[in-house]
Amino acid sequence: MKAVVYYDTKDVRVEEVEEPKVQDGLVKVKVAWTGICGTDLHEYLGGPIFIPGDEPNPITGQERPVVMGHEFSGVIEELGEGVEGLNVGDKVCVNPALTNNLHPNPLYDFYKEGTFIGLGCDGAFADYVVVPKENIVKLQDSTSLKIGALVEPTAVALQAIRESEMEFAESVAIYGAGPIGLVTVLAARAAGARDIFVFDLSDERLEKAKEFGATHTLNSGKEDPIEFIHQYYPDGVDRTFEVAGVPITLEQSIKSTRPRGMVTIVSIFEKAIDFNPMLLTTSGVRISSTLGYEPDIFEATVKMIESGQIDPSPMITSEIELDEIIDKGFNTLIEDKSQAKILVKLSGEE
Repeated sequence: MKAVVYYDTKDVRVEEVEEPKVQDGLVKVKVAWTGICGTDLHEYLGGPIFIPGDEPNPITGQERPVVMGHEFSGVIEELGEGVEGLNVGDKVCVNPALTNNLHPNPLYDFYKEGTFIGLGCDGAFADYVVVPKENIVKLQDSTSLKIGALVEPTAVALQAIRESEMEFAESVAIYGAGPIGLVTVLAARAAGARDIFVFDLSDERLEKAKEFGATHTLNSGKEDPIEFIHQYYPDGVDRTFEVAGVPITLEQSIKSTRPRGMVTIVSIFEKAIDFNPMLLTTSGVRISSTLGYEPDIFEATVKMIESGQIDPSPMITSEIELDEIIDKGFNTLIEDKSQAKILVKLSGEE
């Protein structure tokens, strides 16, 4: 089968690989759609970060090269021995988080040495992928598999809201209007945010943020976002989400948050940055961070999408074929800031 294989920085190839075989306790999924994630771009431009470097991944034991792709949906093709509660033909999406399952708190295990399908082991930029049965989340027959491929990034945003300790009717600022920034707008709306400020350098992305429910937007390359927020909230907003991954937005996030408010870092920084902790000490602002999601958040995301409580579908800006992933996928996302989520068509089933 054809797959997108990561070898090294800017060395990602579309090539033929062996079709995976199902084993006991595992499920073979025929992939329908897979989204290109910002993490994929970070791996492409500056990795390996989460993809194995010089040593095998401690959870999966896999070394490079690795088949990429961790935001995906599909249909169950085959069940391994001992798998119950699932059927061939079921529509599914997959929670790609993998841990050693040693601690009662799944996030403890995840942050100790967790990884993702499509980063720490072979993923879903391929016709088929084999995953643990525990990672399968069933979709309703009426749910679009395109929308199923958006569950993972939406779950990231919902987990970010939980980590921020946000309360109903609080004010929110989001630095970065890429795909995760956009679904963070959705998540903040669902959590009852009073005002949602979104900052980005792209006017096209800011227009998309308005579509998702931002109450205030500003091109932070043209005006000062801190001064803008202080016009409405002199002490700063209650919760700020840093989703851009650059030094200046982290500093701006802290300075635009009220005393004892919370900044939640959702982005990935490819390189270390200079940071003055006195920004926190003298303001009382707290910092939290998030990378993945708890299982209940992932499952809740599916229910919220299927009930119509949140709708991430406007995030989809392009659909491409697997062979086009470098030029029309990675490179387009890097160069064209009007793009948000590009879906890669595998089976194309809806």
